[in-house]
Amino acid sequence: MASSAETETPDIRVRTVSVTDDELVVGLMDGRTIAAPLAWFPRLLNASPEQRNHWERAGAGHGIHWPDLDEDLSTEGLLRGAPAPRGSATWQSSTT
Repeated sequence: MASSAETETPDIRVRTVSVTDDELVVGLMDGRTIAAPLAWFPRLLNASPEQRNHWERAGAGHGIHWPDLDEDLSTEGLLRGAPAPRGSATWQSSTT
């Protein structure tokens, strides 16, 4: 018989976001923390500290939106360890 803890779906909604010069750190509602190299997200890498710190929860809390940068990341993608796809608007804007 499975315990209730084993059958509950983890709450992967965004709780906190921190962006340093090197790393994106996202705290989830279920207590986990995701950290990824900032180099994976060129728009964030090239943004000012003020732009990086101006974020909003998106998608009922399952994503992060930076309105000044037009950047969106999902917690699902971050959990998969997925950098911004090459050829996406994120990569294109970092090379122009």
